[in-house]
Amino acid sequence: MRTHIVWDWNGTLFHDMDAVLGASNAAFETIGIAPLSLEQYREMYEIPIPRFYRRLLGRDPSQAEWEALDDVFHLRYAELSRACGLTTGVPELLSGWRATGRSQSLLSMYEHDRLLPVVRTFGLLDEFLRVDGRTGASGGRKAGHLARHLAALGAEVEPGRTVLIGDAVDDARAALASGLHAVLYTGGSHTRAKLEVAGVPVVDSLAEAVELAAELAA
Repeated sequence: MRTHIVWDWNGTLFHDMDAVLGASNAAFETIGIAPLSLEQYREMYEIPIPRFYRRLLGRDPSQAEWEALDDVFHLRYAELSRACGLTTGVPELLSGWRATGRSQSLLSMYEHDRLLPVVRTFGLLDEFLRVDGRTGASGGRKAGHLARHLAALGAEVEPGRTVLIGDAVDDARAALASGLHAVLYTGGSHTRAKLEVAGVPVVDSLAEAVELAAELAA
């Protein structure tokens, strides 16, 4: 059975933290929260996202506030993310991994119908066995989404030889719940200190993540 990588998109393959921060600050403005710096955002961010908003507000957002936050975030993110690009080295890493006969797929909490056109724009669709974005409500955890992704891949992958590469503690928790390995990348939504509590390898580049994936799943 070949080694398989499940890639995260936002903050991992797609270098979009400027758009995420700008969209978040636009959303915060709707409920009177002062804008955050990137350092403050990465220090406070957590999943599920309603918990993140609770930390900022000091209470749970009302349903109306949550809907306003979510709507404004996604609207502004769609505008700002057009200026974002891939993380350094991504095309070469993906094509190099596939050229060795190993496989990879893409799993994102970004809305599926918005994800596919972006991945297609970068010419990456053919690199993946499968691409799955979110189809339900936003703001949840990745574990169930990953389980469905693996079920759809079926015999193409073996959990013990599969590694999820992402940028959030939630990625690691989802991977471990499904019997996968995980490697976390520091270029996205969390600080290194926050990622290290997950108890999985933490790296500063995707090249390092790919090297570790090959070793972990060997």
